[in-house]
Amino acid sequence: MTALPERPEVAPEPGPRRYPPPRHPLELERLALAKVGRRVSVVVPARDEAPTVGQVVRALEGLRRGSRSVPALVDEVLVVDDGSQDATAQVAEEAGAQVVRSPRPQGKGGAMRLGVAASSGDLCVFLDADLREFDPLIVAGLLRPLLEDRGVWLVKPRYDRTLGGRSGEGGRVTELTAKPLLALLFPELLAVDQPLAGETAAPRAVLETLGLAEGYAVEVALLIDVASRAGLEALAEVDLGRRVHRNRPLAELRPQAEEVARTILQRAALAGRPLG
Repeated sequence: MTALPERPEVAPEPGPRRYPPPRHPLELERLALAKVGRRVSVVVPARDEAPTVGQVVRALEGLRRGSRSVPALVDEVLVVDDGSQDATAQVAEEAGAQVVRSPRPQGKGGAMRLGVAASSGDLCVFLDADLREFDPLIVAGLLRPLLEDRGVWLVKPRYDRTLGGRSGEGGRVTELTAKPLLALLFPELLAVDQPLAGETAAPRAVLETLGLAEGYAVEVALLIDVASRAGLEALAEVDLGRRVHRNRPLAELRPQAEEVARTILQRAALAGRPLG
């Protein structure tokens, strides 16, 4: 196991470090040079995402291959097929990904653990497989804080989420479950715009030391654990503009909301946090 990143120094204004959006392909060259000596793995957990996983993987191929002028920013792309009933694995493989097949459905947290175990990167980037209008510069944005600041333990995105084409209406579990409970029990984490975002990045050492929780609560559990262990200054947020993905019906969101609520309440109980 590699060593954990250094504990960050307290900034003049404590809180997550914020980064602007990655806007120019030239940023890839600078980051690829900063990456020298480290490996980057992109892990995409997926279940029944055949319509979109292929375009996500194909968009990442340029970062993995590099070019004559720009070294590769990504060393490997792994899609974890979490018991799909459709052609997710085949589509991902044909697009160029290394496919890790789960012997049985693991849930999102379990799929992420399988991806980390099968990967070789010092830095891991996680992406959702249902992203539409995917821009590979997202990966550059998530990697930048880790490549430029050894004190960053976890990178999260800021973005506008849409629902049915309406700006700001997406992220229903985030807005109706996660944020109200965080406001009561971990109010400092309201500084994080998207606590449940699937687009995230962290050093392998952080993931192996703190672990990845079960199911859909994996992101908020990791966020709470990093903030508890290293403080808000170990978090970074990157502006990624707008997120367009497959919106799920409410019947599918209820189990997610229950898992998120249970995990926040359990973490609060372990930390001795009184209900605010």
